[in-house]
Amino acid sequence: MVKGISIIIIDKNGVMKSQSLKEYNEEELYKKCGFKKPDGFSKQTEWGVKLDGIKYSVAVHAKTDGKSGTENKYDFPPPVDTVLFFGSCALVASFKKDDGIWEKVSLSIEQWEKMYEKLFGGFEDLASTALEDEEEEDELMNIPKDKKTKHGYLKDGFVVDSNSDEDEEYDSYDDDSNTELDDTDNTDENDIGDIIIEDMGSELSEEDYVTDDESEDKN
Repeated sequence: MVKGISIIIIDKNGVMKSQSLKEYNEEELYKKCGFKKPDGFSKQTEWGVKLDGIKYSVAVHAKTDGKSGTENKYDFPPPVDTVLFFGSCALVASFKKDDGIWEKVSLSIEQWEKMYEKLFGGFEDLASTALEDEEEEDELMNIPKDKKTKHGYLKDGFVVDSNSDEDEEYDSYDDDSNTELDDTDNTDENDIGDIIIEDMGSELSEEDYVTDDESEDKN
């Protein structure tokens, strides 16, 4: 039985707190998480992580069965990142001694947060990344002016100056074409309207005009 170590309790809301134990007894660990019975409470997984040159193993003890509404909201690292725990969970650490034997050791919240980052592959420091972007040399600074557009972009098959002769010629042609199309469209719409009215009138006249012979045939 190990004496005088600290473990971490993570409640169902995902809040961590450090708890000191006079004596560590794994069989009594469920009580530290607020459970009355040990049923279903067990070690779910262990993570191996190296911190400050020391090899650690951190085990999570929890329940995978429970009442609705008591689900633990903490995001645990893989391979239990998709496993649903209920109620409070306990984190217990061990370290590997020089003789190769693993021994229980105190685990602080600060230590676990560093381990947590390593287990997730590290988090990107946005402030550091922004500074690197500012210090990065502009690749277009060393390009001659005649190779760039007036807006500073590199000339290629897709980017050209907007005031080129080809653009002006295309714009002028486009304007003339639009004018002609507008006049044509107006004429077509009037013609079509006349045709529709004439057709409707002829259809009505045919339906209204019924001879006496046709009426007798229908009867």
